[in-house]
Amino acid sequence: MTYEFLKGHGTENDFVLLPDHDGTVHGDLSAERVRALCDRRAGIGGDGVLRVIRTAAYAPQWVDQAEWFMDYRNADGSVSEMCGNGVRVFVRHLVDAGLATSPVPVATRAGIKVVTVEGDQITADMGPPRLLGSSEVSVGDRTWSARHVDMGNPHAVVFLAPGETLDPHGPVGPLLDPPVHDTAEYPHGVNVEFVVREGEHHVALRVHERGSGETRSCGTGACAVMVATAEADGAARDTPYAVDVPGGRLTVTWTSADRVLLAGPAVIVARGTASL
Repeated sequence: MTYEFLKGHGTENDFVLLPDHDGTVHGDLSAERVRALCDRRAGIGGDGVLRVIRTAAYAPQWVDQAEWFMDYRNADGSVSEMCGNGVRVFVRHLVDAGLATSPVPVATRAGIKVVTVEGDQITADMGPPRLLGSSEVSVGDRTWSARHVDMGNPHAVVFLAPGETLDPHGPVGPLLDPPVHDTAEYPHGVNVEFVVREGEHHVALRVHERGSGETRSCGTGACAVMVATAEADGAARDTPYAVDVPGGRLTVTWTSADRVLLAGPAVIVARGTASL
């Protein structure tokens, strides 16, 4: 059997999209199948899979609030609650295909996210953050304190000391293996962000995503980093922060209404048929 797929990315955080509008094409979407699709040598390649499915077919509890559900899976096949770059790519496809008009409410495992398209910029209202205390993260023989920020999925935000860099040969290494984290604090795993300051209201990060490894960008991670940084800075609400990721730049704003807005580009780069 062959089926349609698309490939898209948001600041080089890339995804395989599977249109399955009525839930009749891909069944239960097994972890093995997701891993095959995300394989960068034997498959299409991606940091995860976005199944495009109507809420009526997959999550009827959301049917009165959103027509579409983003069924997101990490590259290792595990189910994830939310993906900030993914939901922007998801809406880019819906709008380009004439399946929705902006603003678009999208049902996710972390609730309803409203996404607005303005030309090349796509903004996702990621909802309120939750700041949940501190923990520890280790890479090799180094251990750092981390700020626990939940953006619908868990993040451990680590601020590197002045003079430390994000270079792969520096203290955080190549991040090919998951950083060691506090399993009591994060029983279901955690995304870890290492952060350096680049200037006023401007930070840069590298990220290790649970289930995917190091990625070129992480939307919820950028939000978590901005929230932790703004808290540390005592910044006024509605102050936009530039958040540089290896794949580009995102703009994140924590509003006076306690919402986190994630803005940046999202594009569809390929489409075709597959038989994986």
